[in-house]
Amino acid sequence: MSPARGPTSFTLVVQPTDRLRVEPLRVEDADEMVEVLSDVRLHEFTGGSPPDVEELRRRYRVQVTGVSPDGRETWLNWVVRLRSDGTAIGYVQASLERAGADAEVAWVIGRAWQGQGYASEAVGAMVMALRAAGTRRLVAHVKADHAASRRVAERAGLVPTGTVVDDEDEWEWRAP
Repeated sequence: MSPARGPTSFTLVVQPTDRLRVEPLRVEDADEMVEVLSDVRLHEFTGGSPPDVEELRRRYRVQVTGVSPDGRETWLNWVVRLRSDGTAIGYVQASLERAGADAEVAWVIGRAWQGQGYASEAVGAMVMALRAAGTRRLVAHVKADHAASRRVAERAGLVPTGTVVDDEDEWEWRAP
């Protein structure tokens, strides 16, 4: 069943994992996420530079609307938190085309928590929720030299398509 689409956003629940909670983004999360995103090295593959808290709040105010400014996409954004103590460690997101069949997914885990499987766990939970909601195609764009993100995409069931978009390799999953 595909989630309902209309002029407003919808909510998609991502089930918790053994170690993580994946919670819908709130503007208030900027206060904690600014620290998670503060390491300059984190932006080597994602581009840009660490945001300050006001910039992040502005970004989150737009993202929590759940709909792109042109109305063509539904935006789903979640903060990834440790179940043990609720600490924010990163985010996962999906941009769905309005018909709901295709979604572009992305993820960022703060440097202090990288290398522990958290990205794969959070992305896996998000992908399961998207598939259960009827998404038929998932796409991610990963820098060719970002081995960790390539592993995350692979663990989520995506495969490289051979297409390069803005210097990033396209990875894809299609429903059978």
